Amino acid sequence: MKRWISLLALPLLLLLASQAAGQPEPIKVGITTVPPFVMETDSGEWEGISIDLWRQVADGLDQEYTFVPLAFSDLLTQVESGQVDVAVGALTMTAEREAAFDFTHPFYQTGLSIAVPPAPEQGLLASLRALISWQFMSVVIALGGLLLAVGFVLWLFERRRNPEQFGGTAVQGIGASFWWAAVTMTTVGYGDKAPVSLAGRMVALVWMFAGLIMVASFTAAITSSLTVSNLQYQIQGPDDLNRANVATIANTASEQYLQDQRIRHQLYPDLTSAMLSVANGETDAVVYDRALLQYRNLQLGDKRLTLLPGVFQQQLYGLALPSGSSLRGPVSEQILEATESSGWKDIVRRYLGRD
Repeated sequence: MKRWISLLALPLLLLLASQAAGQPEPIKVGITTVPPFVMETDSGEWEGISIDLWRQVADGLDQEYTFVPLAFSDLLTQVESGQVDVAVGALTMTAEREAAFDFTHPFYQTGLSIAVPPAPEQGLLASLRALISWQFMSVVIALGGLLLAVGFVLWLFERRRNPEQFGGTAVQGIGASFWWAAVTMTTVGYGDKAPVSLAGRMVALVWMFAGLIMVASFTAAITSSLTVSNLQYQIQGPDDLNRANVATIANTASEQYLQDQRIRHQLYPDLTSAMLSVANGETDAVVYDRALLQYRNLQLGDKRLTLLPGVFQQQLYGLALPSGSSLRGPVSEQILEATESSGWKDIVRRYLGRD
């Protein structure tokens, strides 16, 4: 009986095996998070410019696939070794990478761009607002305390030897010495009050030289502050970066550009940190891929930067496949059809807010 069951089941097993052999396995699509090209939603789904493009390509090829999330360094390694069939993201096409694996036809043209702080508010109201700011008031209070301390020391020596100018009640005497310290520091020197005692004149001599240094330092600090502030708003393009402190991300095309041009720069772990460093005044500008700058800038809210027009060091994004992959031709054909369609601009606009 068992023998007859085995003989009857054999054709069925062979039929199932032949059907399974005729169905190609889903291809492995390596992805790495790089907004707005590849992003994971709260529900665990994947979306973005590159993801939407790939779905159109897969539909055109009638190809099943599975996403394989990877770190960026692992993504390139697994493409080169053939562990994934195609890498989808924001991969810049370079000669070095082309030697390691194949690229499809490019689907997005971008380049480096510069983001700077928004221009400051101008006019009388802005100047008045700066004068009543806590930073300015704290300096005035500290300076007033120093003048009061110097005046008090002078009053101690002069209150008996020079009662005509520093006499009267303690409040009157200290007030007079406070006035003297102020006019001496500013080198105005009206001459209406002057110490007569030896100790008082020694205090005056020290304060005269200290006043010169303080005024010079105060002036230099204001000048330096204005220079740094104006520098941020004088950056109009790549040629102005040589005199700026630029923020960017490590191991990227933007870092390589800044190194090649010998531009002073600071490295940050991610684009948001780099852009916030500019918004907070730690650096003067950020240099990075324009599309990624556009997307992140939309998320900064009241710390949004000004993105300068134009790009430089133009780059092309493509999908990466192992060398000699048979998918290269068909995928490239589908990419051309997708990017030439009327819906492609709508996809880009949906994520970047503009063409």
